[in-house]
Amino acid sequence: MPERLSHSDCSKSLLPVRDALDALNGKWKLQIIISLMFGNKRFTQIAREIPNITDKMLSKELRDLEAHELVKRTVYDSIPVVVEYTLTEHGRSLRELIDVLRVWGIKHRNQVMGKVQVGEALEIES
Repeated sequence: MPERLSHSDCSKSLLPVRDALDALNGKWKLQIIISLMFGNKRFTQIAREIPNITDKMLSKELRDLEAHELVKRTVYDSIPVVVEYTLTEHGRSLRELIDVLRVWGIKHRNQVMGKVQVGEALEIES
């Protein structure tokens, strides 16, 4: 029979999971990260790729992702000023996790809602 973990041991083992969920929580963060996996983007490009996100929410989520060092914001000194967002190395390290979540999501969708239709599960380019 496996050894039972104490409450303290359980809390310690869950801390990294809570940290990860804190960095990625919400409806929009993973969608933003996936958008940026396809290349550097300007604010309006990201907004166009994510249906129903407001500019205010996109701005907030990008700031949160910057604070977690997943996204880098670069301001180019040009006229007009150009602002570009890119994934950091730390942000790119999420690729494997997102691939696993995608596969699980397909299985979950099949389990709960039936077959996934062609085109609903796109591959993320490397």
